[in-house]
Amino acid sequence: MRLRALLETDALGLRLLGGEDELDRTVRGVMTTDLRDPSRYLSGGELVLTGLAWRREPEDSERFVRILAAAGVAGLAAGEAEMASTPDDLVLACARHRMPLFSVDEDVSFASITEHVVRQVSGERAGDLAAVVDRHRRLMTAGPAGGGPEVVLDLLGSDLDLRAWVLSPTGRPIAGSSLAGAGPALPAAVSATLAGEHLAASRTGRRGPHRITAAGATYSLFPIRSSGRDLRETVLSDWLLAVEADAGDWPEERLDLLHGVTQLIAVERDRREAARTVRRRLAQEVLELVQTGAAPAEIAARLRVAAPVLLPGLGTAPHWQIVVARVEWEGGDIPGGPVAQALLEEVLVDPDAIGPDPSDRIAVAHTGDEAVALVPLPSVPQVSSVPPGTETEGAPDVTGLHADALLAAVREPLSRGLADDGRLTLGVSAAVHSAEGLRGALEEARHARRVAAARPGRVCAAGHQELASHVLLLPFVPDDVRRAFTARLLDPLRDYDRRHRAELIPTLEAFLDCDGSWTRCATRLHLHVNTLRYRVGRIEQLTGRDLSRLEDKLDFFLALRMS
Repeated sequence: MRLRALLETDALGLRLLGGEDELDRTVRGVMTTDLRDPSRYLSGGELVLTGLAWRREPEDSERFVRILAAAGVAGLAAGEAEMASTPDDLVLACARHRMPLFSVDEDVSFASITEHVVRQVSGERAGDLAAVVDRHRRLMTAGPAGGGPEVVLDLLGSDLDLRAWVLSPTGRPIAGSSLAGAGPALPAAVSATLAGEHLAASRTGRRGPHRITAAGATYSLFPIRSSGRDLRETVLSDWLLAVEADAGDWPEERLDLLHGVTQLIAVERDRREAARTVRRRLAQEVLELVQTGAAPAEIAARLRVAAPVLLPGLGTAPHWQIVVARVEWEGGDIPGGPVAQALLEEVLVDPDAIGPDPSDRIAVAHTGDEAVALVPLPSVPQVSSVPPGTETEGAPDVTGLHADALLAAVREPLSRGLADDGRLTLGVSAAVHSAEGLRGALEEARHARRVAAARPGRVCAAGHQELASHVLLLPFVPDDVRRAFTARLLDPLRDYDRRHRAELIPTLEAFLDCDGSWTRCATRLHLHVNTLRYRVGRIEQLTGRDLSRLEDKLDFFLALRMS
């Protein structure tokens, strides 16, 4: 399609700011990005949509437009939601590089433009699959009548005789003709292999489709990607399209068609992602109440209000477990929380479940690099049972999640996606039967995750059964007891540190960590032993305790752990 046709479509809300002589350029696709340098994701002919988050100073416009022009981009459309108007420096840069520039009305979403372009481009290039475009609205319709990605894959089979599947990053089948009874199912081992190969190829920066052979058949893997973001932010959560065919022999038109299909499915994936927003927000609210030490009655009341969303069809959950996950990238430049959130929503699904929505009863929040899942046990009874004869604390008859089994089916593909610079660690709490136990369960899961983090490997997990005894007990100490105990021992030291900058608390921590060794502790703190003795003497004077006594050392140790 031509840029001129987009401008003439009133519903798209586009206004031409420059490049009227270039409106006959052909649009081959669409890409949304706010990267300062999106060149690695551009292949030419795209309409680039941007919210201008990359622009920090006027000089950035020249650099950004120069990159687009070098990549052969058809045109640039700037959203006005964040800025009152398109900056003059961007208008001038586009004029210098003969780049057609549009502004997008703030009431028009980029998703609407993407859908329109994909529908038109696919229709013009693939008459043999015009039905895919005509029925795109069905793809976007919720419920049994819509069919979701199945509609597109069924048409690939009927019109092009292609067997295809949409897979999650762990290899779980999201959609495919075989899922509807048309043809044999894709074996689980093959699905996991395809997912692992796709993740490994994506992390190397290779552009799809990726061709591999598995179980005697050749497959071509097409990324279904959230464009314009760092690969590490999306590669472990994006779906992939696996086609049982060798795309190396395909003409350009058919490759363009399959890329168009992936864009259609990406729109559907984004819609389903948006549908999780409410569930994630409710999980975040509950997590904040738990972390801030809110009264159990307040947490229980919030859970009751959230039950219709978190527990559709169940009403209430008799038992809960908490799962904590952390994704860390070397360099620390990419936040791991959103990635860990998406991974938990996938990992906590029964490996035998089919389709995109079996995680409707799993609520996951994230803060920083950590994600926390609040799991009602009735929703996932088949994910994994604890070993026979094992009883969970406070709920001896409850079948719960088991750390190792959670990752058994997904460890290999995820390890390949994390490559050499990422790590996933996961901790699982025991089951608790009320809101009163959620604070302890959260800390228990975090302690278990730290145990997992101490192990080698890219993907590690630990459960509550593996915790040391004092770590297991601490989370279940009532909050008022915690506060009173730690305040009595540590508040005098904190007050003294604030007034004199004496660093008594760090000195106490180091002294206990060195098992009371004066020499090792002084060396660690870069102090003279006499200075260390003076500080320890001040600690004992302020607290009335004796750090040569085992009982007092233990009290300080526990107070520091609970503070």
